Amino acid sequence: MKNRAPFLVYTVLRLLAFLVPLAILWFFFPIFREFWWLAAIFAALIGVSISMLFLRAPLTDASARLVERRGGRSEAEQADADAEDEAIDGSAAGDTVTRRED
Repeated sequence: MKNRAPFLVYTVLRLLAFLVPLAILWFFFPIFREFWWLAAIFAALIGVSISMLFLRAPLTDASARLVERRGGRSEAEQADADAEDEAIDGSAAGDTVTRRED
């Protein structure tokens, strides 16, 4: 269950990295209740810093999972394209044979 949903884990951790500093700024510093937009900016900066410092492993897991899923999809699409090419080549060869007979 380690690689169950790495993108979901990373998203939740990023939200917590924003919401926890926002709550701390909001409740412990009364000036930020009046200037809520300033609290949101500071919380965003703190959240980005926390995520850059401490969330490298979840980001790597989420990115690897996305690449893995995309790679599997492109192989299936390539197999489908190859099958279509074979079908087109087969019908084109059949058309040239019938044209020569006419």
